[in-house]
Amino acid sequence: MKKNILFAAVALIMVFQTQAQLKAIDYQDGQEILSGFGSTPAKALNEKPGVLVLPAWLGVDEHAKESAKMLSDLGYYSFVADIYGKNNRPVNTQEAGAKAGYYKKNYLEYQKRIQLALNELIKLGANPDKIVVIGYCFGGTGAIEAARGNLKVQGVVSFHGGLGRDASRTINKITPKVLVLHGADDFYVPKEEIENFQSEMRTAEADWQMNYYADAVHAFTHKDAGSDKKKGVAYNEKADKRSWQALLSFLKEVL
Repeated sequence: MKKNILFAAVALIMVFQTQAQLKAIDYQDGQEILSGFGSTPAKALNEKPGVLVLPAWLGVDEHAKESAKMLSDLGYYSFVADIYGKNNRPVNTQEAGAKAGYYKKNYLEYQKRIQLALNELIKLGANPDKIVVIGYCFGGTGAIEAARGNLKVQGVVSFHGGLGRDASRTINKITPKVLVLHGADDFYVPKEEIENFQSEMRTAEADWQMNYYADAVHAFTHKDAGSDKKKGVAYNEKADKRSWQALLSFLKEVL
């Protein structure tokens, strides 16, 4: 009995010892201070690949940080981007909607903030030729913007992100590979928006994929989203696990 308890205690200690740690990293966009979180893997993969994580509309959150830690445990350098600024974080959903809306409209500024975060990921030690951008909700929109802007990344992954694009924008050829992980019942992303996005990808000659998850709505990876689908946001365990596996397969393919 004592041996079993000792074994369990040692195993628990090993788990905590191998779990990645994040460190706060301040960086700048002009005079504005941004504050993200980075992690250097204890045992990096051979070519030192990196993953940039773009948070949802409330800004840097535990969900994004947890994703970064899990990726670091798998051997990827990881960094959680701060899009809004250290002293400009939204305090409620109303503010979050306004701030996210600003960057969706001013997409060049969004792309710039993403690039600044990519620079920090590279400073951590990530191979600049082996990077993928992933994002959740508003961050998923950012991942698509990284592809539209042809930032120097090998691929982008959008988890339940918005796919809209101003029709007046020029469609350029997209180089990064694109993976969209989408809730089949997500009514926040209308059918027309999906059709326009897919048409855009074809026109841009992109290498793209789109996975649909049954019974899933917006924010299906967020455990704090509740379970009421009628609200339009809800956690879905199956979709969460399946989309994560899709991400890992994508990372192995493009990195």
